[in-house]
Amino acid sequence: MPHLERASIQAEFRPAFKIARPATQSTPFVWCSPHSGRVYPKAFLDSVRLDPLTLRKSEDCYVDELVGSIPNLGAPLLAAEFPRAYLDVNREPYELDPELFSEPLPDFANSLSARVVGGLGTIARIVADGEEIYTRPLKLAAALERIELLYKPFHAALADLLDQTHRTFGFAILIDCHSMPSSLMTQTGGARPDFVLGDRFGSSCHTRLSAFAKDTLTRMGYETQMNRPYAGGFITEHYGRPARGIHALQVEINRGLYMNELKMEKTLGFNKLQRDLSTLAQRLFCEFPSLLPRQAAAE
Repeated sequence: MPHLERASIQAEFRPAFKIARPATQSTPFVWCSPHSGRVYPKAFLDSVRLDPLTLRKSEDCYVDELVGSIPNLGAPLLAAEFPRAYLDVNREPYELDPELFSEPLPDFANSLSARVVGGLGTIARIVADGEEIYTRPLKLAAALERIELLYKPFHAALADLLDQTHRTFGFAILIDCHSMPSSLMTQTGGARPDFVLGDRFGSSCHTRLSAFAKDTLTRMGYETQMNRPYAGGFITEHYGRPARGIHALQVEINRGLYMNELKMEKTLGFNKLQRDLSTLAQRLFCEFPSLLPRQAAAE
């Protein structure tokens, strides 16, 4: 079984992620889209109870394209090719759900996190709206193959980009891009803002940088909130170390701004949002020296 999983991964994901690099990196920013992958392995599709369109409810659909101009502005962009329903890199490496597997979990697995309890661990048990993904329990070895062949290389690439950036500029700023369902697609029916920025309540990114991003989006006419309901996931928490000169800010984008969430198709709002995100990036790139304290860059 593990050999079958390995063969499927190696055949389907060539590559597992893409790094779009500028000709010359001119800014200490790194952009990331970890949930916009949309390559679904045939073996995976054959093992699930859901149709492909339903599986895509967990995707941050088209987010990689929304920020696709970033390399032209001088910063690298890392984007996963594998989908979130297959493997979620915005989790700890071993946030594993005991309900999902046919064997006991190893001692190093974290099976008690709120994300695992909710069915959304490193290997998700459900899609975003709560529907069960698999028809039968998984072999543990199959999950470990995904982690070894996809999760670890993705994070190695992200860590390397941040390390290179930090060494070149003295500090690094990660912008981690995601999308969220609009109010029309949520069970609660509550209104969703256009953007939610997450800096782990100031622990992953200097608050002046976060506040500038929020103010910029607000001036563009977007309703923007900080840290609620999304303060930042594993990537933001893990990489954001302001005291060491590494900042991480999560950006959640309301899907209703740019796509038909039922058909998973772009709408007329896509191009405007794409331009506005490019403007946001340019303003961040221009203003960041005045937003970060000198001592953060030196440490």
